[in-house]
Order: sequence, then C-alpha cells, then structure tokens
Amino acid sequence: MNITILGAGAWGTALAVSLAAKNDLVLWGRNPEMMQRLQAVRINQDYLPGFALPPTLRASADFDLALKHVQDSGLLIIATSVSGLRPILQQCLPYQLKQVVWLCKGFEEGSQLLPHQVVRQVLGEQVLAGALSGPSFAQEVAKGLPCALTIASSSPALCQLVVTAVHGNTIRVYSTDDVVGVEVGGAVKNILAIATGIADGLGLGLNARAALMTRGLAEISRLGMALGGRSETFMGLTGVGDLILTCTGDLSRNRKVGLALAQGKSLSVIVQELGHVAEGVRCAQAVKSLAAALGVEMPITDAVAGVLFDGASAPQMIERLLARDARQEVR
Repeated sequence: MNITILGAGAWGTALAVSLAAKNDLVLWGRNPEMMQRLQAVRINQDYLPGFALPPTLRASADFDLALKHVQDSGLLIIATSVSGLRPILQQCLPYQLKQVVWLCKGFEEGSQLLPHQVVRQVLGEQVLAGALSGPSFAQEVAKGLPCALTIASSSPALCQLVVTAVHGNTIRVYSTDDVVGVEVGGAVKNILAIATGIADGLGLGLNARAALMTRGLAEISRLGMALGGRSETFMGLTGVGDLILTCTGDLSRNRKVGLALAQGKSLSVIVQELGHVAEGVRCAQAVKSLAAALGVEMPITDAVAGVLFDGASAPQMIERLLARDARQEVR
C-alpha cells in the first residue's frame, strides 16, 4: 500500500520504520535540511537516534510529492502534535484525499476540540477518517518490540484498510467505532501521567501511584462518557492500557514533566530541558475548562493545572487531593 506519514518526529519515524517493510512509504518533514540529512544518513538523529531507516523508505520535505503519493487510494497518516493538526490539514485541502488517520492525542487549545472534530471542520464528512492510538513508545516500536494499537473510526472500510497496512509482525491492531472514547483516553492520560510523576518525584510510594492512576481512570471515564464515549472503551488499550504505560514508563515525557515539577523546577525550565512541550501540559487547561463547562468533576486534572499554570506547588497539589471529603468510590 502507498503510505505517507506527515511528521518526522519520534513517533512518526518509528511507525515509518515499522511499516516500510511491507508498504511503499514516504516520510515527510517540514525541515528540508533535516530531511535531506535523514535521506542521506538513514537515521533520524534529531528525534529517533540509533534506528536505521529501511532502504525502501523515502524521506522528503516535498509536500506535493508526499501528498500525491497517496492521492488516489493510499493512506495518509498525520503524525504531528494536536497543535499542528489543523495547519497540516489545511495544507492537505487541495489534494482531495480519500482517507486520513492521525496519531496525535489531546484537545486543541482554545477550541477544546478533539482531533476528529478538527478533522471534520477542515476536511468535511466525505473523507474516511480515524484515530490510531494506544500504548506505544516510539523507541520500542522502532526496535520491533510487541505493541498493540486501536484504530477508531465510524468507517469499517477505513478500519480494514488500517489493519491491512499496519497489523502484522510485532504490531497488533484492534478496531472500534468509539472515536470519542479513544481520543479522550489518549488525551487525559497525559495529564494523569504528570500527576503520577509528581507523586513519584515526591517519594509518595507505590500505593499513592496506584490510587492516582485508578482515580484518574475514573476521571477519564466521566469526561469521556459526558462527551459521548462508551464506558468499555476506557477499560481497553486506549484507556487503562495507555494510562498504565504513560504513568509508569520511564520513556514518558509527561511523567518526566511531573518528576521535574516535584523537584521544584519551573515549567519554562522543564520545557527547555525536554526540548519540546509534552502534550499533557497543552491539554491540562483545555480539559479543566471543558470539564467545568460540562459539570464533570476532575479533581486530579484541576490539581495538575493548578501546578502548571496557577502557581501551586507540587506538595500543595497533593495536600489538596488528600484533603477532599470522603465519598463513594463509584460515582
């Protein structure tokens, strides 16, 4: 199958490395110098060092070439951040694409829209569209270690197309039509990873980590169901599965943010050290505002947003959560 991946960051490159073995794949990035270097040396030194690109994979900064590669019956995979989704979709408009999949997880800042809502706003209803999500660290996918993902789309045809292109070898692909549930799980777990990173950084122990993750899953479920998602989705790969990985894995950028906040570092210093903003930081304020508008209780999310944006300290966040009144667990 002809596949183009837009976005040559760590995850886009890792997926390209994995899929190039059985597909005709173009990896596009916006930086011409970086893409020329990547094509020449066959390693993405900036975002995924140590992993060689397959010889059949083409790396290019030529947007027209990348889009024409999939214009007829190919699959376009967008591997930008949520903030980059709308601009890249607008660039795609002249090409009349038939099927689009995205990897980003979060809510768009300002609009508070999920990625599928952004896609529909820009491309309309005629394009087959879906979210490919699940617990997946780029480095492990590039190594060829086992991974399971979910394709979420209202189109069975697109789900089958993605399964054909992606499923096999070390990657398993499951499918669902619960796009909202999949996207909410992928977005909110990043905020909860910041919270667990804070707790671990403060040395609060494994009991506290388990409690935060479990009550965090309740927050994901409440928001997701309020937006139209199904409860069973949050017990699957893109709910509890992605939550476990992001909250406990040492490769998690959002967990690293929490660990650094526990050390008393400012957000600006953390971003400088990471080299980019973790999605949970972008997402926290949008989710807090959206939950308030919907009347959904999300105390952990509120506490994380307080540390990130309102001047609260990491210990104060924990104190506020522990000081909450007792209540029934299932509510």
